[in-house]
Amino acid sequence: MAAETTDLDRMRDQARRWLDDDPDPASRDELWAVLDRLPASAPELADRFAGPLTFGTAGLRGPLRAGPNGMNLAVVTRAAAGLVGWLAAEGGEGPLVIGYDARHGSREFAERTARVATGAGRPALLLPRPLPTPVLAYAVRRLGGVAGVMVTASHNPPQDNGYKVYLGAQLGGALGAGAQIVPPADAGIEAAIRAVGPLAQVPLGPPGQVLGDDLVAAYVERAVAVIAPGPRDLRVAYTPLHGVGAAVLTAAFARAGFPTPGVVPDQAEPDPAFPTVSFPNPEEPGAVDRLVALADATDADLAIANDPDADRCAVVVREPAGTGTGWRMLRGDEVGVLLADHLMRRGVDGLYATTIVSSSLLRALCTARGRAYDETLTGFKWIVRAGGGTPPLAYGYEEALGYCVAPDHVRDKDGITAALTVAELAAGLKAQGRTLTDRLDELAAEFGVHHTDQLSVRVDDLRIIADAMARVRAATPTTLLGAPVTEARDLLPDADVVILRTAAARVVIRPSGTEPKLKAYLEVVEPVAEGDVPAARTRAAAALTTLRAEVATALGI
Repeated sequence: MAAETTDLDRMRDQARRWLDDDPDPASRDELWAVLDRLPASAPELADRFAGPLTFGTAGLRGPLRAGPNGMNLAVVTRAAAGLVGWLAAEGGEGPLVIGYDARHGSREFAERTARVATGAGRPALLLPRPLPTPVLAYAVRRLGGVAGVMVTASHNPPQDNGYKVYLGAQLGGALGAGAQIVPPADAGIEAAIRAVGPLAQVPLGPPGQVLGDDLVAAYVERAVAVIAPGPRDLRVAYTPLHGVGAAVLTAAFARAGFPTPGVVPDQAEPDPAFPTVSFPNPEEPGAVDRLVALADATDADLAIANDPDADRCAVVVREPAGTGTGWRMLRGDEVGVLLADHLMRRGVDGLYATTIVSSSLLRALCTARGRAYDETLTGFKWIVRAGGGTPPLAYGYEEALGYCVAPDHVRDKDGITAALTVAELAAGLKAQGRTLTDRLDELAAEFGVHHTDQLSVRVDDLRIIADAMARVRAATPTTLLGAPVTEARDLLPDADVVILRTAAARVVIRPSGTEPKLKAYLEVVEPVAEGDVPAARTRAAAALTTLRAEVATALGI
C-alpha cells in the first residue's frame, strides 16, 4: 500500500508540473479531470506520462490528449521550438513551410508552429487551407524552405494526430530536398526538443504569411505534367475517405483532360470524425465499400481511393467477366509494378526502387528491362535516397499503397500524381480493349506469379510484439513450405527486421513504425506453365495460405 501511495504521489507531482507549463486551458481541464478520478484513473495517468512522444517515422504521432505521451498544444509548442532551434544551430536559413490536414487540432497546431517560428525570427509560410501532404512536400522545394512541417496522422484513427518534418535542400542535400528527415537529423531535433525550457519562455511571434491558392494551382500544373498526352476516355469513381484529397485530385483530373471523377457523396468533404468508416485506411476491411457501390452504380472503369492526407493511392478494379467476384482492390505491389512497367514503356530512365518488404517482381522487371534497381528499408525517407542519386531516382514505391512517380515534383509518396498515372495507364489500355488486370496477367506470364500478402496483428500491449520478435530470433524456422530456408537475415541493430528466404518464398517480419502492429510480409513466386496464369495464381494463393500459418506459429501469435 505504501508503494502504491508513493506512485500516486509521484504521478500527481508529474501531472501538476505539466499543468503549470501547459498553455492550453482545455488540455489543463482534461488533465485535472483525470487527477480528480484518482486512484481509479492511475493506469490512464501513467500512460499519459509513460514518456514523451518520440520522433518515429519522420516525426511525432499519437493520440490527442493532455500529457507528454500525446498530441496537444504543449507538445507541439515544444516540438516547434526544438525544431526551429535545431535549424538555427545547423545554420539553416530561409522560411519554415507549414501544412495541415483536417483532423482535430491540425490547424491550431500548424498556427502555433508558425508563431513559434516567427517568434524565433524565422519566416513562416502557412498553406492556405487543409491540403494533401504531397502539396506540402512540393511547397518546401518550390518555395526554397529550410524545412517543412505537415500536421497530419495520415490514415491513423480519428483520435490521433501527428507532426511530420521535411528538410529543404540546404540541410537535406540534393537527395533530401523536400523529403522526410532521416538520421542524424531526427536525433538532433529530438535532443533539441528535450532541451527546450519552460514553455512560457518560448517567444510567440505573429501568425506568419498565409500562402495563396496560386501555390495549389502550381502543384496541380506540375502534377498534370507528369503524364503524357494520350487517351483520356475513362470513368473513375473516387473517394478521399473524409480527407483532404478531393478538391486537388478532381482539379488535376480535369486539368489533364479526364472526365471529372464521381466522388462518394458522404465521404467527399473533410470530416475529422471519419463517420462512415471504422478505420480511415483504404486497406482496412469495409473502407471502400461505398466506393465500390458508386463504381457499380456509375459503370466506372476503375475506382480510386486516397487516404485522408492523400499521400497514398488505392486502386480497385472490376474483375474479369465470368469470375463472379465483382470488384477487387489491387495490392500495393500490383499497382507498384504496373506503374513501374508503364513508366519503363514510356521510356522513363533512371533508378527504380522499392523496399525490403515489397515484392521481388520489380527487381525481375528491372533486370529484364535493363533499368537500375535498388531496395531500401521501409519508408519513403529511404526510398527517395535510394542508390545515392546515381543514377537519379526515376520511380519508387512501397507496398503500403505509396508511389513516387515524379521525384523531381514531390520527393515523397504522392497519391494525386499516382492516381493520374494509373488513370493514364488504364485509359491507354481501355483504348486497346484491355484492362489493368490484363496487363498484370501479361507480367505474370513473363515473370511468374508473385503473390504477396501480410500477416498483420494489432496489439494493445507492445510487449506482445517484442516477445514475438524475440521468439522468431531464438527459434528461426529452417524450412518454409517444405523447402529449406536459404537465407535468414537479422537487420539488428540498424532495423528491427528479420528476413527469411527460400527458393520460391520470402518472409519479412517487423513491427510497424506508425501503429501498434506486428507485420509479416509474405511472398510466394509460382512459375506459369504453358501460359496458364489462373492455375498459377491458384497454386500461389494456396501456398501463401500455408505460409501464413507457418509464420504465425513461428511468431507464437
